[in-house]
Amino acid sequence: QVQLVESGGGLVQVGGSLRLSCAASERAFSGYGMAWFRQAPGKEREFVAALRWSAASTSYEDSYGDSVTGRFTISGDAAKNTVYLQMNSLKPEDTGVYYCNYAQYWGQGTQVTVSS
Repeated sequence: QVQLVESGGGLVQVGGSLRLSCAASERAFSGYGMAWFRQAPGKEREFVAALRWSAASTSYEDSYGDSVTGRFTISGDAAKNTVYLQMNSLKPEDTGVYYCNYAQYWGQGTQVTVSS
């Protein structure tokens, strides 16, 4: 059983920045890698970003949802079993609960609210 604990959410104004963290209870970087999703009220959960190991390039590769590309950056510290999500140029539509994901495991979520 892998436990994921998110932190770093909060209230920020439009154009501001936040950095989310997700600490895993054990090594969670191999295989599936780790990802962030978000869910706004009344909407389905949406892919935000992922950091996954690429056997072809023997390195971690990042990927992003269309709505956050160029504004958000995912990174990780394998030694700390932690993945981060740096969010810049935040918009009201970025508001929602952000969830960390590893394989079938999900964190409890952290609320991000962007005020205009």
